[in-house]
Amino acid sequence: MAVPLSFRPQTADPRLELERRLANAPQQHAEALLVVYDILQSAHENGTLDTVHGLVHARDKIFGRLAEYAGTPEGKTALLNLLEAAKALSNLDPEILNHLSNATRQTSENLRQEHTPPSLWRLFRRATSEDGRRGLSRVVLGVKRFNEKAIRAYRRNGFAIREELKTDIGGGFVMDDFIMEKRLEL
Repeated sequence: MAVPLSFRPQTADPRLELERRLANAPQQHAEALLVVYDILQSAHENGTLDTVHGLVHARDKIFGRLAEYAGTPEGKTALLNLLEAAKALSNLDPEILNHLSNATRQTSENLRQEHTPPSLWRLFRRATSEDGRRGLSRVVLGVKRFNEKAIRAYRRNGFAIREELKTDIGGGFVMDDFIMEKRLEL
């Protein structure tokens, strides 16, 4: 008759097995594992792992609510709009968006730095700048007929007298102006 053999599997300590594998791993693998360990430690310290853990445990609730919202007409419209916006953004050159974003930031900063409203002259300079000319074809303004200093300044900057304007403003007063114009080239 056969004699049963007693078999007892050896209990292995998983930690010792991991340490053995780590010791036998090539140098670059050990370095990579240490980098991953540092990343995990940082994620734990700043709460990222807790957030991910919460998301994983709440996934059914989150996806359930998303599915519920996606079933509404507003949800469908929002998702379609999101997809269309993504398509539109994917067709834009990143350099153009970068230029637009930098210009917006610079303009906001310039406006914050202005403590007083801009003068008429400063507004004129902005309007006739390269960026301003993109939206304007000409600048027209009125100047008092006897304000020779202003008329000379405007003429030096490319303005010409377009017409004379005399307007009775009542009470025996007459407004006597020149209408000056400057055509802007793009």
